Amino acid sequence: MVEDTRPTAHELLSLPRLAPLVPMLYVAWTDGELTHEELRALGEAARQQPWLDLRSNIVLARWLDPILPPSASELVVVREHIRHTAEKLFHSGQQSLAELGAHLAEVAAGRDGLPAPMPELSQALKQLEDSLGISGREAVRALVPAAAPAPKRVAPSEPTSFDPEALRAVLDRKYPEAREQVRAWLDAPAFRYTDAHDTDAYRDRVFAWLKSLADQGLGRIAYPEGNETRADLGAFIAAFETLAFFDLSLVVKAGVHFGLFGASILFLGTERHHREYLPKVASLELPGCFAMSELRHGSNVRDVETVARYDKETGEFVVHTPDDGARKEWIGNAARHGRIATVFAQLEVGGKALGVHALLVPLRDVHGKVLPGVRIEDCGEKMGLNGVDNGRIWFDHVRVPRENLLDRFGQVDAKGEYQSSIPGDSKRFFTMLGTLVAGRVSVACAALSAAKSGLTIAVRYGDMRRQFGPVGAQEVRLLDHQTHQLRLLKPLAKTYALDFALEYLVERYVKRTEEDAREVEALAAGLKAYASWHTTAVLQEAREACGGQGYLTANRLPALKADTDVFTTFEGDNTVLMQLVAKGLLTGYRQRFEDDRVHAVLKLLADRAAGVVERNPFTTRRTDVEHLRDGDFQLRVLRYREEDLMASVSRRLRKRLGAGVEAFEAFNQCQEHLLALAHAHVERLVLEQFLKGVEAVREPGLKTVLGRLCDLYGLSCLESASGWFLEHGLLEGSKARAIRKEVERLCAEVRPDAVALVDAFGIPDTCLAAPIGLGRLAP
Repeated sequence: MVEDTRPTAHELLSLPRLAPLVPMLYVAWTDGELTHEELRALGEAARQQPWLDLRSNIVLARWLDPILPPSASELVVVREHIRHTAEKLFHSGQQSLAELGAHLAEVAAGRDGLPAPMPELSQALKQLEDSLGISGREAVRALVPAAAPAPKRVAPSEPTSFDPEALRAVLDRKYPEAREQVRAWLDAPAFRYTDAHDTDAYRDRVFAWLKSLADQGLGRIAYPEGNETRADLGAFIAAFETLAFFDLSLVVKAGVHFGLFGASILFLGTERHHREYLPKVASLELPGCFAMSELRHGSNVRDVETVARYDKETGEFVVHTPDDGARKEWIGNAARHGRIATVFAQLEVGGKALGVHALLVPLRDVHGKVLPGVRIEDCGEKMGLNGVDNGRIWFDHVRVPRENLLDRFGQVDAKGEYQSSIPGDSKRFFTMLGTLVAGRVSVACAALSAAKSGLTIAVRYGDMRRQFGPVGAQEVRLLDHQTHQLRLLKPLAKTYALDFALEYLVERYVKRTEEDAREVEALAAGLKAYASWHTTAVLQEAREACGGQGYLTANRLPALKADTDVFTTFEGDNTVLMQLVAKGLLTGYRQRFEDDRVHAVLKLLADRAAGVVERNPFTTRRTDVEHLRDGDFQLRVLRYREEDLMASVSRRLRKRLGAGVEAFEAFNQCQEHLLALAHAHVERLVLEQFLKGVEAVREPGLKTVLGRLCDLYGLSCLESASGWFLEHGLLEGSKARAIRKEVERLCAEVRPDAVALVDAFGIPDTCLAAPIGLGRLAP
C-alpha cells in the first residue's frame, strides 16, 4: 500500500512562521485557476521572505507541490482555522489576503510567545498576493463572511426625480377622459381574468365583457347616439389602447366589431347604412364580422375570388365562394357570435368585372342559427387569443338585397347600371382600402399597450428580485446588473418613443384629407409593423428577464406573448406592410423631381451636403457626451441613412427597369433593400416625434428623464446600425465604441427612475394580475 505523502493541515498550522501565508496557500489551491508554473512562482517568492526558517521552507515546498496537492478534507481544516482565528481579531475587517495574513501572524505570535512580525511583513505579503493574480478582497469575504461590508438596504429604488402621475398625464394628454373611463370600467369586479382552458366558456365570457362595455358606452365613444356618423375615432382608439392593458381577446373582439365591422359601414356605406346599422353596432345588438381575407390570397385583397354577381331580375346580389381556396379565412367573430359580415368580393354587374367591393351579408338569425347557403367552421385552437371565435366562411349563392352593397365609392341602381365617381378600378380599390386604415392604427396602439404591460412586470420584478453580488455580501437587485439594464431599459426607451410616434399617427389619421390619405396609410403601415415587431421582441426579453417566474401563467407574460404574436401578421403581414411603406417613399421621391425638377434637385443636393458634414474627420471621431447626446446629431445621421438608401434603391430599380426587367421582378430583386429603406424611414420618424414630444414638455424633472430616454433610444438606433454607418464612413471605430458606452451610461442613469417610468403607464393592478409585477413575491 502506497503511503499518502500529501501535505497536512496539522504540519502547516503548527508552524507559527507560516501563519502569514496560510490564507494565500488556501486560496492558491481553492481558486482553481493557478497553473503549475504560477504555484512554483508563488513558492519562489514566499521562500525569499527572511522570517522563514528551514522547517517552514520544507513544509511550504510540500504545500506548493503541484504533483501532490493537499486533499479536500485538509483544506477544510485550514479554512475553519482561518475563520476561527479571524473571529478573535479586534480589527474592523480585512480588505486583502495580505492584511488577513498579517493579522493571523499577530495572533500566532501572541499565542506562541514569538516576537511580533517585522514592520515590512504587510508589504511583503502584498507582493505575494499580487503574484496570485486574484481579487484579495473577494477572497477574504469568501473566507471570513464577517469581513464583508454591511448589506445594501432591501427597500425598492430610491425616490425618483419626478412624479409618475405627472408623467402619466403627459402620456394621457390626448383623450384623457376616454382613457380614464376605460380604467374605471376595468376596475369593476366583473373584469377579472378567467379560465382560458374551456374555449367555449372563455368565448362566452369575452362576449359578456364586450356586451357590458357596450351597455356602458364603449361603442358610443366611436358612434355617438343620435349622430353616429360624427364618429370620434381618436377617442375610440385611445379607449381601445387602454383596454389593451386587459385581456387581449376582449380587445381583438372589440376591434373586430366596433373597429373593423363598424368602420366598414361608416366609411364604405352611405346614409341609409349609417342610419340602419350604426346604432346596432354601437349597442352590440348586431354582432358583426369583417370578411376580407381568403385562404389562397391572404393579404392580397385585390385578387380575392369570392364573387358578388348582380341579378337584375330580382334586384339582388348573389354572393358565392367558387372553390375551397376562396373561403373567407380567420374571420373574427364568425365561429360563434357574428350575425352579419362585411364581405369583400369581386363585383360583377351586367357581365362586367368591376373590382373588389364590400357588401353586408347576414350569417345567422336572431337565435344564432346559421342561415341557408352559409357554411361556417371554427378555425380551431390557436397559439393565443382563444377568446376570439375565428372562423371560416363559405357562401353558396347567397342572395342579398341591392341595398346591402356598401356603395360610397360605387353604386348600382335599380336598372342594374353601375356608376362611380372614381373611374379606375385600381384607384377605387386603393381609395376604399385607405378608408379602413383604422385597423392598423388600433393594432399598433394595442401592441404597444401589451409591451408596456410586459415591461411593467419585468421592471418591477427586476427591482425586487436579487441575484448574485460581491462575494460574502448580499445579492444585488437584478436591475442593478448592467446586462439587465440593457435588456430592459433600452426597450423601455423605445416604448416611450413609440408612444409619442403613435400619438402623432392617431392625430394624422383623425385629421386626414383625401390629399394625404395615402401618406397616412403608409404611416400606419410602417408604425404598425415597427410597433408589433417591438412588442414581440420586448415580451420575449421580459419573459427571459423574469426567469422561471416569467414562464408561469400566473405572471401573465406567457399569455401576453401568445396573444400578441399574431399582431405581426394581423391587419397585414409586417413585411408586406413595410414594402408598402417603401413604395410610397419611392413615389414621393420621384415626385420631388417631377413636380419642380430644379428646386427638387437643389434641395436634394443641399440635404446631401448637410449629410456630408457627418463624414468629416472631426465629426466622425467626435465622442464627447454633449455631441453624442445631441438629438439633432442623432436625427441627422438617421436622416442621412434614409436618404442614402432611398437614392441607392432608386438607382438599382432604374437600372433594372431600363434593362427591360418587368416591374414586379425588379422590385422582387430589391426587396431587402426596400425593407431596409422602410425601416430607416420609420426609425427616423419615431425619433423625430420623440424629440418633438420632449421639447413640448415644460416641467424640468419630466423633461430631464424623457430627454435621457430619448437619447437612449436615438443612440440605441445608431448602435444597432453601427455596421451600416461604419461601412458608409459616417462613424469611425472609436465613435462606435463611444456610442455603445454612452448607451450603457444612459441605462445606469435611467435605472433609478425605472419603476416610476413603468408606473407612469397607469396600468391598473387588476389588469396585470401578475404577482411578480405587483411586488407580491419575496426577493
